[in-house]
Amino acid sequence: MPELPLPRGPLTEALTEALRDPAPSHGGPDLPAELADGGVFGEDFQLALYVLYELHYRGFADVDERWEWQPGLVALRSALDRDFEATLREGLPSADSPADPARLGTTIMELIEADDGPPLSTHMERRADLDQFREFLIHRSAYQLKEADPHSWALPRLDGPAKAALVEVQADEYGGGRADRVHATLFAKAMQALGLDPDYGAYLDRIPAVTLATVNVMSLFGLNRRLRGAIVGHLAAFETTSPIPNGRYAKGLRRLGLGDDALDFFDEHVEADSVHENIAVFDMAQGLAVSEQALADDILFGVRALLALEARWAGHVLERWDGGASSLLEPLASAR
Repeated sequence: MPELPLPRGPLTEALTEALRDPAPSHGGPDLPAELADGGVFGEDFQLALYVLYELHYRGFADVDERWEWQPGLVALRSALDRDFEATLREGLPSADSPADPARLGTTIMELIEADDGPPLSTHMERRADLDQFREFLIHRSAYQLKEADPHSWALPRLDGPAKAALVEVQADEYGGGRADRVHATLFAKAMQALGLDPDYGAYLDRIPAVTLATVNVMSLFGLNRRLRGAIVGHLAAFETTSPIPNGRYAKGLRRLGLGDDALDFFDEHVEADSVHENIAVFDMAQGLAVSEQALADDILFGVRALLALEARWAGHVLERWDGGASSLLEPLASAR
């Protein structure tokens, strides 16, 4: 288990202080969402939300596991959830008309093809040095070391073809029953090959809010049953936007002379996600929309949220690098 992170404002200071004590059987801390400093996309808000979500994953060292369902923290997480979701919905372009469930797969593909986010994967392929690749892996570790887990929350909430398709995708993510092929394990191996600590949560204090938001959105969608359409849309877009960038990352690592341990994760995703694309978009996402037509718009909301937050993160990384600075909250020692 990782250690609790250092606080980044009044809310995370109060939250981490509370978590160091035993969870009360009743009552609990009164931590209003308004304590968060810097707005919904600020460091304090996103870290607090990440910490609260992590109580539903692996937790933290020396934190009482009963905090997971402590009413005071559930109330805080619900309030932060509402603010995060409302900000996302307000910031994303709205559709001109309700989504057509029968052609939802085509609509998803059109949204992805129209996306013109910052060219981070091209930079990684052609220009990134070893230090930048190490930073890139640290950013991605916030999700990749638990890859597939947020989307798996949807499994008990689906039925029929959509559930079967999700199981097919997730089975590959978890290595098809082989522990050494679990994608999170492959990512940890890549981190180690680049001289990084592969332990879960090891770099949380260096990972900025712009990155945490890309992970928090999956937990928001996955942990709320009413947003099951959004988590399915997020996964469909995630799988569809994966093969080409991962191929570029692999080319960049080969350019730098890295070997199989560094490449295995990226090569695996080029192959696996190319297979997953149609399953995720048409069998899973469109299948869900056809069976539960009221979810069609939320499925597209999940797609748009992924594209917007990934673009925001990539823009931050490239802007910092173009300015000669680290994209992390605290730079690493050079790998050179």
